[in-house]
Amino acid sequence: QVQLVESGGGLVQPGGSLTLSCTSSGANLDNYVLGWVRQAPGKEREGVSCILRNGGSIFITPSAKGRFTTSRDDAKNTVYLQMNDLRPEDTAVYYCVAESILTATMTRPDLFGSWGQGTQVTVSS
Repeated sequence: QVQLVESGGGLVQPGGSLTLSCTSSGANLDNYVLGWVRQAPGKEREGVSCILRNGGSIFITPSAKGRFTTSRDDAKNTVYLQMNDLRPEDTAVYYCVAESILTATMTRPDLFGSWGQGTQVTVSS
């Protein structure tokens, strides 16, 4: 497992944008698939995105396609989630997740083994 730390959450109005960042200080993430998972109050966890090293393969959940993008800077051990046109239903705690490239399922970041502490994103007017 790796230690992950998220940042960048907050309160934003509908239609606004936020960028979440996640970094690992103690591990080289080259051999990990990195992703984001969110959980809204009273709802199941939802896998939002995944990305391979060098951005070779990317998954975005259908509800976020066209609005969210993910990227990573492997030199900085950092993954990003750029969220545009935010909606109230995007309100959730967003978790950064990681899994070895040998065992990861790209469409199921919610099953990854390493999780950050989470950052709250609230979309409200």
